[in-house]
Amino acid sequence: MIGFATRRLIQAMIVMLVVALLAFTMFRFVGDPINQMVGIETSIEEREALRDRLGLNDPIPIQFLRFITNAAQFDFGTSYQFRQPVSELFAKRIPATLELSFTSALFALVVGIPMGIYAGLNRESPISKLFLSVSLVGISLPTFFIGILLIFLFSVTLQWLPSFGRGETVQIGSWWTTGFLTVSGIKALILPSITLGLYQMTLIMRLIRAEMLEVIRTDYIKFARARGLPDRLVNFRHALKNTLVPVITITGLQLGAIIAFATITETVFQWPGMGLMFLQAVQNVDIPIMSAYLLLTAFLFVAINFIVDILYFYIDPRLRVGRP
Repeated sequence: MIGFATRRLIQAMIVMLVVALLAFTMFRFVGDPINQMVGIETSIEEREALRDRLGLNDPIPIQFLRFITNAAQFDFGTSYQFRQPVSELFAKRIPATLELSFTSALFALVVGIPMGIYAGLNRESPISKLFLSVSLVGISLPTFFIGILLIFLFSVTLQWLPSFGRGETVQIGSWWTTGFLTVSGIKALILPSITLGLYQMTLIMRLIRAEMLEVIRTDYIKFARARGLPDRLVNFRHALKNTLVPVITITGLQLGAIIAFATITETVFQWPGMGLMFLQAVQNVDIPIMSAYLLLTAFLFVAINFIVDILYFYIDPRLRVGRP
């Protein structure tokens, strides 16, 4: 187990180093940082002094080493657009993105798993076919279009839910703000969560249905039924357990995708998270925010994959065969 975790950890560190190199390249060579930080009235001497102070005249390996060291300490430099440290800007936006992402993932799991189990066990029923039709809609339609449809139906036509913003939030501690503790915050969370989680919900539903259909045809399930075991025990203890290995893998990867690619949903609903700030940074060529977003999303993917690999190791006994 320790050897398996160590190998995965080394692989994760190599991936992060490659991503850090890409982020550093973007930070260092996409435009001149000095031109983004000062105005046209700044003299050449002042520009050179600022360049020396920022270490931009140092050799490239030293700059890269300093970039990695600062990033490991959550220091991503100063935003060109906001004139504030990027770490402070991210700290203000992370609660909004994480709450939206985890609510979307929870929606996908709570709705997708029961639908997948039912569709797998009742293949020919009308409700199962209805679930498949709904899943086709969720997979086929683009995220922004689903968001616009939900806004038109629930915000404009029915006027039940807000169409943008995060609602009223409550401060917890020094920097965490949450909308879970207010009615307007929960209402504001519903539409973007469904929009962001619908694709993952349909994906999980179809995956569990396919795995259940395959597992219930295997010999050990037929043998369990022949022994007279109750259907509930066979379906939920033996069949469902063996469908969870690929589901955990996909769910972990999709959780990373939800966090990383929430930009479209945050833009449609003007959700004040990291994704919306990243798009604004792209529009203003704010390289520190762009490189920091790249590093953070890569770190989330790597961390989630590492946890999924460890869970995979525990759930699937075949991976433990022949390992120390």
